[in-house]
Amino acid sequence: MTQLPVLYSFRRCPFAMRARWALLQAGLLVQWREVALKHKPAEMLQASAKGTVPVLVLGDDRVIDESLEVMHWALAQADPRGLLQNRDSGTLIAENDGPFKHHLDRFKYTDRYPGETTETHQRAGLAILREWSRQIDQHGWLLSDRASLADGALWPFVRQWRIADPEGFDHDDQLKPLRNWLRRFLKDPLFERLMQRADPWDPAGAQPHFPADAIAVPLTQPLFHLALEADWRTATRDGVYRISTRGLRLEQVGFIHCSWEEQLLGTYERFYSDAGDVLLLEIDPKLVNAPLRADAAPTGDLFPHLYGALPLKAVREVAPFRT
Repeated sequence: MTQLPVLYSFRRCPFAMRARWALLQAGLLVQWREVALKHKPAEMLQASAKGTVPVLVLGDDRVIDESLEVMHWALAQADPRGLLQNRDSGTLIAENDGPFKHHLDRFKYTDRYPGETTETHQRAGLAILREWSRQIDQHGWLLSDRASLADGALWPFVRQWRIADPEGFDHDDQLKPLRNWLRRFLKDPLFERLMQRADPWDPAGAQPHFPADAIAVPLTQPLFHLALEADWRTATRDGVYRISTRGLRLEQVGFIHCSWEEQLLGTYERFYSDAGDVLLLEIDPKLVNAPLRADAAPTGDLFPHLYGALPLKAVREVAPFRT
């Protein structure tokens, strides 16, 4: 089995949060080393002398120690929602990581910056937030009608601002679109997974994965997917299958739902029992070209997910599903 990348992270750091968010979006699994900032592991400092999180050490010993680079690396492995498609994200991210972060720090921790005033940085930060809110009101997301890298890179910092001034943030009429936008991230089930807790890493202790409620998908046993006949006809015409589950596309959900054989009947009864003729696709996991990860459903059961389109060559057999 290929060695998993190692991620040094700190739960509440917004830079580490956006890196973990991208890893979740891409369907990746990493070795998780939560860091106590006052006692940084020697292994992390050896990998990156900067001493800041996140630090991602790849299986070939390459080190990525900038959060934006971690996001780009993760989404280069798989980008099922098309987050990298909007190439205008750089300007907003630079504004966030530069001026906005400057004002956020001095607004939130004014006592650490002699000569600075809370009001000055509050006004400057709010001016930026209100402009972002105006853009969201215009587009739905920051740049268009779909999420982009900019949305994923900025929301942890907007969340920090709200934590610093919940009263002002929640009652500013100009920030209503921004509040609704932030709520999408905070109410998404991914947020709870993103903020899972772990004890500070110890080489002699437990060696958890991130996300903690997921496992790698074995490549030695087949996967299965239930498909509507019309969706399969479209796939054979297009050369690739992009349906996540009944009525929802890969781009909407972020992965294609799969099952192991013993899970098929339950999946059928829950989602397809009234769908008429349903096809059973048997998938060879060794022939897919996107990450596979088994994630916990709300019931706690683990289901395999494919974080990309399903190539037709990976489908071993197509047959009517029989209960």
